Amino acid sequence: MSNHFSNPISRRGLLKAGAGFAALAFPALRPAQAAIGNEYRITAKKGRVPLLGGRYPETAVWHYNGAVPGPEIRVRQGERLRVAVENRLDEETTVHWHGMRVPNAMDGVPHLTQAPIAPGETFVYAFDCPDAGTFWYHPHQRGSEQVGRGLYGPLIVEEPEPIPVDRDVTWVLDDWRLLRDGQISDDFDNMMDAGMAGRIGNTATVNGRLPETFAVRGGERIRLRLINAANARIFALAFEGHRPRVVALDGQPVEPHAPEDDRVVLGPAMRADLVIDMTGTPGARFQVIDTFYRDLEYRLLDLVYADRPLREAPPDTPLRLPDNPLAEPDLATAERHEITFGGGMMSGMMGGGMMDGGMPGRDMGRMMDRMMPGMRHGGVWTVNGIAAEGHVMDPMLTLARGRSYVLALHNDTAWHHPIHLHGHSFRVLGREGTPTRHREWQDTVLMAPRERVEIAFVADNPGDWMFHCHILEHQAAGMMGVIRVA
Repeated sequence: MSNHFSNPISRRGLLKAGAGFAALAFPALRPAQAAIGNEYRITAKKGRVPLLGGRYPETAVWHYNGAVPGPEIRVRQGERLRVAVENRLDEETTVHWHGMRVPNAMDGVPHLTQAPIAPGETFVYAFDCPDAGTFWYHPHQRGSEQVGRGLYGPLIVEEPEPIPVDRDVTWVLDDWRLLRDGQISDDFDNMMDAGMAGRIGNTATVNGRLPETFAVRGGERIRLRLINAANARIFALAFEGHRPRVVALDGQPVEPHAPEDDRVVLGPAMRADLVIDMTGTPGARFQVIDTFYRDLEYRLLDLVYADRPLREAPPDTPLRLPDNPLAEPDLATAERHEITFGGGMMSGMMGGGMMDGGMPGRDMGRMMDRMMPGMRHGGVWTVNGIAAEGHVMDPMLTLARGRSYVLALHNDTAWHHPIHLHGHSFRVLGREGTPTRHREWQDTVLMAPRERVEIAFVADNPGDWMFHCHILEHQAAGMMGVIRVA
């Protein structure tokens, strides 16, 4: 079991081409270098990175500051961040600060909150960081290709007093659609991707590399920040022999708990902070396995224990993170709105595959027949019956600033959708009429096929905000709208 699937390049070939396991050791993230205080500069441009390592040629990518992921930006809660973004691509771009409650003008949505950054130009993003947590940054201009080619990076806002751990580690998860020569496939406008599960790749990476192992020590306590930067792949990570505890979701603290079914499920753009106590014996190996897609499980990497433990047992200290300053919605007075997501391939043609994480069914010809009318009319996916087209959109909802709202979301499709609201975090109140156990704050909620989910929030950040599926091919094919807060 390996982190290659659909077999474009074999694991055996990779190991032969490399210099043994050392060549596949776990990749550290490059920290962002501040000029003065919290002022950073990132440059978007084309380049090459050793995505596969060994004797494979470097992969042509688009990156920030010469690396995939881009540099990890770390600031403290409450501090002001300034990032000058220079565009050296051959096309326009922007940067969206995913999950951050920024002023509308800093949100990075082209033609909605700013003019896109033209080739050769620089735009300065400046905003305060009210929430501690795990966030990330990526383009919102032609995102399916720009993100799919490697333009993204982590943004970590540290608590004034973090929970005590031995290591604070970030894993940026991604998958890539690679050809046999290790280069990215150019089929970014693939109709099958647009109308079905999105651009799911064939090679999974952590921090922009294909790692074999992650070194740990017995008795160690690790805070592991997971970020799903993939265009469309949903990850469900199981940590063999370990019981991670979830302490934050989408950057927002949650009551520490074991994940359901011992799997950490992350749709595209979602994040989870875990605390993992290393309780294995010296020299032991344990697999981290992605189990989301039925019958397509694969090994992401191995946790490998050093011969000497750090200590006899992990520390026994509190794991609860302090809450961020989010306004609590008043459910008694909240205004309610129904939102239905539709379109794509219909469930009758799926062969029962998508409801439990399966991949597309067999009758591709009939599927395409059903897709083509929607494509000819500019959209495959809809929000309340409308497929978004172009850059300028009228608001689907206009909300009064400071008022509480409940959005009843209905996924009336045969596919999963991670639905993201810009500029706000929301409480996930319930699924299929059953209250959620932790009433977690999130900015992206993963909806299963045909599922109904209720979310609530206070509309306290003025402006026009994107509300869309974060499977980037779905967004590009119509599943997006604008919510105005005025």
